Amino acid sequence: MKELRADIERAGLDTLAGRKAPRARVLLIAGKPGSGRTALAEELVRQVADSYPDGILRARLTEPDGTPVATERTARDLLTALERTAPAGADEDELSERLREALATRRTLLLLDDAADAEQVDVLLPETPDCLVVAVSGGPLTGISDVRPCTLGGLDTKSALDLLDRYTGSVRITVDPRAAEGLVEICAGQPAALVLAGAWLAHRPKAAVADLAKQLRTDGDEGRVPDVLDVLGRVFRLSYAALPSTAARILRLLSLAPAGLVDPHTASALAGCSVGVARTTLDDFTKLGLVRSVESPLPQYEVPGCLMPLLRSLTETQDRPAELQLARARMLERTVRLLVSCRAITETDSSPAREKLAGMPRALRFPNPRAAADWLRIRQPALLAAARLAVADGELDTLARRLMAALVRAMVAHFGTQAAAPELYGIHRLVLDVAERRNLPREKAAALLNLADLDAQTGRTADALARYRAALDAGREANDPYATGRAMESVGGAHQELGDYDRAADWYGRALAQRLARDEREDTARLHGRIATAHTYAGRYGEALLNWRSAVTGHRRNGDVAGHARALSEMARVQEYAGRSEESLATCQEAVEWARRAEDVRLQAALHLRLADTLDRLGDPASAGLHRGAAERMLGDELPEGVSAREHDANACEFRSTSEED
Repeated sequence: MKELRADIERAGLDTLAGRKAPRARVLLIAGKPGSGRTALAEELVRQVADSYPDGILRARLTEPDGTPVATERTARDLLTALERTAPAGADEDELSERLREALATRRTLLLLDDAADAEQVDVLLPETPDCLVVAVSGGPLTGISDVRPCTLGGLDTKSALDLLDRYTGSVRITVDPRAAEGLVEICAGQPAALVLAGAWLAHRPKAAVADLAKQLRTDGDEGRVPDVLDVLGRVFRLSYAALPSTAARILRLLSLAPAGLVDPHTASALAGCSVGVARTTLDDFTKLGLVRSVESPLPQYEVPGCLMPLLRSLTETQDRPAELQLARARMLERTVRLLVSCRAITETDSSPAREKLAGMPRALRFPNPRAAADWLRIRQPALLAAARLAVADGELDTLARRLMAALVRAMVAHFGTQAAAPELYGIHRLVLDVAERRNLPREKAAALLNLADLDAQTGRTADALARYRAALDAGREANDPYATGRAMESVGGAHQELGDYDRAADWYGRALAQRLARDEREDTARLHGRIATAHTYAGRYGEALLNWRSAVTGHRRNGDVAGHARALSEMARVQEYAGRSEESLATCQEAVEWARRAEDVRLQAALHLRLADTLDRLGDPASAGLHRGAAERMLGDELPEGVSAREHDANACEFRSTSEED
């Protein structure tokens, strides 16, 4: 600790050369898993936190299975922690740049745990000397300048004995100090091994320290310098051997937990036991040092990364592949049911939703929507990891598709599409992977439409256009008229956004022809309006008015009073653009009447303001003032609260499948 704190104040190479440091100082704590490297980093962060008033950011750069975490995901998580938004689907470079911009004016401490290589750390470094980065890795990070690694070996004997003392009490150490020192030597002073050894002794008050040392010495090779993982493996095998068969099986199966994060439901589903038994067993594992309890409003646990290879080795030797696949399937099925319950609690006005909830076991129900939202928010990292693992597995694609559909629906129900867009983007990409692998054109079209919508919302219109065209091809392959019509209309929208109004009108016309052939009257009226809008942008007011008249007729026949009023409003606008002020005035007055019938206060106010502007141009300021006053009264007294209809419609995602399952 003294060495690390001194390194913070040490003059860097840039300072010695008379240059201002271009980036944050990087402290590197190097050591093998189980050496206490993360614990040391956390203690350092705690001690120096007061010097960094803008807070502490944490990120883990390697998955429990050893897979490096994508920089895109890490940067997005850090931006979320900073309460900065990032567009859905943004690439690694854009997110890294946004992160550096967010940190440029802050004095922040960044803890990057379990870095696989220097590149992972380098792209996240703040470009300000006011920040500090503490990186944890298995070795040197070659490529990052001016970094001196603090390499951890084993604890010194006194510190190791103090660690044992926390579990065994001082008496058992003092009565046989030589045996205690021998145990420390066998454990090579490694904290993870000492924790397991101390917990083993704590649960056996009649066992002597010498007995444990003897068993560990017998398990190893005399005279050989032990490797860190070999030492940990010896103590772990001893703890594992003492477990009852049911608990041993649960422990092995925790290696399948997504991102190493476990809750009682996950453990229960993996092992096929009750939630209560799983909770009790996890608490016992915590006391034995086999899992760590995570600070959370809900019971959550984490499997130490240093134990993951040992657990996976046990599952490979003691469990058949079919049993492991069944455990994964049970876990995914339980997760799907929890997500269905999480969404259903928001639909208490729906009879099917109430029936669905009533048919679920009590353990899978949430007491209220707030509790469901909290569970979803807290478990979100594990849920997203479960989706990624299910897709990567490749043999549980049906469950993976159900899981992703349920996850999207739950997130939209609780957070809304806009707030959850970054996570939804990743899920839709996973859906697309499965659809392409399994040759499911309907689901491929739905995934492409969802991804394209998110691209369009974040300004990547060219990317959205390419995906809409691909969705059109997939929809035609699946003979899915909905996906085909939706894709054609969206292609038109993308061209309109790009300023190509001729192509926009053409694609809207193709979508209109399909709707007319299927006698879909509501969509037909709406598409007439979209065609009219494209012609308006292109300055073709005559064609625009023809299409608005068709839209007005269509809405009137459909009995859509609000749509009728809006179409008349837009028609009045085009007449005004065309210089037909008298006609615009008459149309606008008619639109006000229909808006009043539709009880659309916002539209009525907007129309009164338009009437006021038209009357001003026609030389009638007195009447214009009356209409402005009416608009102000409506907006001041009758403006409805809540989400607009357009925002409500945006909270939707496409789900197209040959299966009718939820």
